Amino acid sequence: MSILSQLKPKKGSTGYRKRVGRGDGSGLGGTSGKGHKGQKARTGGRVRWGFEGGQTPLMRRAPKFGFNNKDFRNEFEVINLSALSKFSGEVTPETLKKAGLITGRLPVKVLAKGEIKSAVTVKADKFSKAAQEAIEKAGGKVEVLGAK
Repeated sequence: MSILSQLKPKKGSTGYRKRVGRGDGSGLGGTSGKGHKGQKARTGGRVRWGFEGGQTPLMRRAPKFGFNNKDFRNEFEVINLSALSKFSGEVTPETLKKAGLITGRLPVKVLAKGEIKSAVTVKADKFSKAAQEAIEKAGGKVEVLGAK
């Protein structure tokens, strides 16, 4: 007996087609599964998206000001000075990615949270003023990469 002859469809994957309006014995006779009367029982009896029965729809009631377009914002991967204090020598986005501190998808910005005591050369796309001053005060250097 071959394996091909033992093939069967997965359980539940095959079934009978729903045949509405074919008598009461079918389970979908009479009202054809649409219940009794009402708008949704009628032919073409659906309402458009957002329609609330004549009430002013939410889309028109909601305020139309204060919109911030996310397409125009500058997003950065943020790294703090406290994380940079663990490094020595040169710190680049590649070394930060290897250390698992950033994902490497966005430009990197260094912020001044925490302290840095070692003199390191930090290469990033943007620095806060306080972070830049703290790095230079510790004897390090700041190099700005080309980003937004």
